[in-house]
This record gives sequence, C-alpha cells and structure tokens, in this order.
Amino acid sequence: MLRTALQPRFLALLGLVLVVGVVFVQLGRWQLGVAEGKAVEEAVAKARAQQPVQLTDVLGPHEAFPGELSSRPVTAVGQYASDGQLLVPDRRLDGESGSWVVTPFVVGETGATLPVLRGFVTDPAAVGDPPEGTLTVAGGLAPPESPVDTAVGPGEIGSVDTSVLVNLWPGDLYNGFLFLESEDPATGPQLTKVPTPLGDTGLQWRNAAYAVQWWVFALFALWLWWRMVREEHRGRGLPAADAEPDVEPEVGPGVEDDTAAGDNGVREHL
Repeated sequence: MLRTALQPRFLALLGLVLVVGVVFVQLGRWQLGVAEGKAVEEAVAKARAQQPVQLTDVLGPHEAFPGELSSRPVTAVGQYASDGQLLVPDRRLDGESGSWVVTPFVVGETGATLPVLRGFVTDPAAVGDPPEGTLTVAGGLAPPESPVDTAVGPGEIGSVDTSVLVNLWPGDLYNGFLFLESEDPATGPQLTKVPTPLGDTGLQWRNAAYAVQWWVFALFALWLWWRMVREEHRGRGLPAADAEPDVEPEVGPGVEDDTAAGDNGVREHL
C-alpha cells in the first residue's frame, strides 16, 4: 500500500489535501477566536446591564464567596482605614509593569473590613494616602486570589489572599475584594483604575461548532485520500475498459445444451 501511496499522482493529491487541510484548520481557529470574542462581548454586556447592589445584601463577613458574585457590581459605605495599605507587586496593566494598591475599607453597617483595589501604580512612591471621611465606593467583586510564594518587601503582599490579610488587619474581614470603579465624593488624586475581570467567559457555542466543522472537513479530506489509495491498492480502482467482461455463452436456436443430453453430458444417437 505504501508503494501505491508513493505514486506521483497520489503524492500530488496528498499535497493538495494537506494545503486544503491547513486552510480548514486556520478557518477553524479563526472561528474559535470569533466564538471567544463574542462570548467576551456578551459577558461585558451582561455585566454592564447589572445594577449595583449593596455589599451587605449579598455578602457577609467571613462568608464563603459565592461563584455567582464574581464581577458583580456592588456599593459599600464606610471609611478607609488610616493604616494597613499594601502593594501587590509584579502586576501589569496596558503593557506596563507595576503594583496594585490594596487598601482596607471598613464598612459602616458591619464594621468589617473589605479589601479595596484602589488602583495601579508604576512608582510605589506615587501611591499617597487614601481619602479620609465617609465614602461610598463602587466596583466589581472578586474572590480572593490564591497564595503565592514570591518574596515581597515591607508593605507588600504577594497576592490579594484574605487568609493572609486576616492576620494583618484587625477585626472581621470579607472573604473577597473590590475592584474600585468610583468613590463618592471623589477627593484627592485618583489612581489608575484596574478594570474588573470578567472571569471565565466561556465560548459562543454556535461559532465554536463552526470551528469544529472546519476541522472535521480537514480530517475528511485526508480520510478520502487514504480511501482512494486503499482502493487503488486493492485493484478496485481500475478503469472499466481494463476489466474482463463476464460473458455467458449463448445457445442458438436449434442447439441443445449438452448437459441436458444425458448422464455425463453424453448425447445418445438413435
């Protein structure tokens, strides 16, 4: 079968099949990108359509963070603590390296502390103190980050890990943190805001199905080439003119079949 596959016409056909297969694979990848892009667009539209709710209506201190609250817009009224502000180094925003600024915010209704990601800085010296007085903060919720083993300096933390923060800040703690979008009233210098992540946006399944369809076409083209080689190898791909016809002998008028003349085909003569 290998000798058949190495015939020039089958090699040429294989080259064509491979070119077509590469095109189909790229079309499938393009459709997959479209599926992911549309899923992100739908997630953004859904997040923007949600109305902010009071933090105290959806989450209490030390409660497990429900998955459905991820990226949920909330508001909270309270004050920033006078100390305890931390930097989370080795973060990136818009292609720049820097640090997140995480500040403890004491919610007035519960007295518990909510970690608030106030913004992003490239220079730690430019952080400044948080605003004073009673504020209403608004933004998107996020679950705690996983712990990391990265070495950090004074006033820094490797990740927004509430299991670490609970030992650094006094009092009760919310098991999640807020990506700050706005403060009311907005006083003093404002840090560069970090957009609330959308979490797992998944796929737009219709376009994902189109991607799979293109990949199936690529496999089908390769299978079809293999089938043609196999048929040729078995000798079933010969032209009709090369095949020997199976002709039945004709019995003309008045001619008797010898097999009907008697035993062993011997004709008796009277």
